[in-house]
Amino acid sequence: MPLPPSLIKRRQWLQRAGWLTAGATAPGWAQPGKAASAANSLVVAQLVDFSGAQQDVSKDFLIGSRAAWQDINARGGIRGRQVMHLALETDGTAASVRTALNEALANPACLVLSGSVGDPLASQIATLSRQGGLNIAHAAPWLQNASLELDDKTFPIFAARQEQIAHALNTLTVMGVKVLGAVYASAREHAAYHLEVERIAASMQLQLQSFQGSGDVRLLGQKLTSGTPAVLLFVGGTPELAQFTQGLEKQARQRYIVALADVNLQTLLQMGAARNTPVIATQPVPMVNSALSVVRQYRETLARLFDEAPTPLSLAGFIAARYTFEVLNAVDGGLTRQSVLAGFQQRASLNIGGFRVAFNNQRRSGGYVTQSMMTLDGRLIG
Repeated sequence: MPLPPSLIKRRQWLQRAGWLTAGATAPGWAQPGKAASAANSLVVAQLVDFSGAQQDVSKDFLIGSRAAWQDINARGGIRGRQVMHLALETDGTAASVRTALNEALANPACLVLSGSVGDPLASQIATLSRQGGLNIAHAAPWLQNASLELDDKTFPIFAARQEQIAHALNTLTVMGVKVLGAVYASAREHAAYHLEVERIAASMQLQLQSFQGSGDVRLLGQKLTSGTPAVLLFVGGTPELAQFTQGLEKQARQRYIVALADVNLQTLLQMGAARNTPVIATQPVPMVNSALSVVRQYRETLARLFDEAPTPLSLAGFIAARYTFEVLNAVDGGLTRQSVLAGFQQRASLNIGGFRVAFNNQRRSGGYVTQSMMTLDGRLIG
């Protein structure tokens, strides 16, 4: 069964949105793909996965990062030097990621990798770094993989899946939920994440039933039986979740879906999905309507520079850039790859306009999780 027109329109628009990585709206100093010819420029590289599975996430995250860097430059850059935001588009494959990394590393003015997105790409870079393939700071990646071992060059600031799932399920387990269903949108999501989800469920003493989609996820929703758990953890993107909830519409049993940070509830609402199924979605950033100063600055900057509604993912991209800026701005002496890496390796605690960064012994800073709920009457709560 084909995708509904609303989902096709969303995906086609995102495929055309590749111009964002071509710098169509960016001033000359921020256009990706241009060499840092100005001696006074600093380069921050951001690798972005625009494959079909990740473009929903990457597009919003990239917009937030680009907004932040343009605002930083408008305010004087770093010590009076402009920052060239070098956005490098990939298709998520190992060869494509390696090509983009080589381009960044070959640029002598490139100081840091910042805000790599989405999770599979960020995981690839973190793995290459741990294996000794990189000698550059990897700052604020969209690294959702809680199981990945990190080296001393990777600096994740957002809560991973384990913290998100624990936050979302905490209330449900207190209420006595003992069985959880895990729904994977495709074989790709199952292969990438099932071991991690199984580990997390075991740590929370939850029984787990797994379901894997193939093709139209709507069909998977239609095949669920009365014995399927009432609470379902969905691992996949926004269009796939929309399909899945449409498949659940004829189910007699009320179910609750827990989605993670890669899902955009605002987009899900616009698609007209989940009309009969409450959806709870976690996010490792503040609410986009929060009064925190970093969120207020994000909303103002986004409204000024882009015709885009605020979303948690673009807020995450904005915060990733702001974190990178704060560390770069605090480096003692001249800015080189080595001095910048040393600056990040201090793992100093920071307060970025109310978003706190404090690393633990596992080299992660990611205890901050909020959540929103899309109710049966189409409202977003939280």
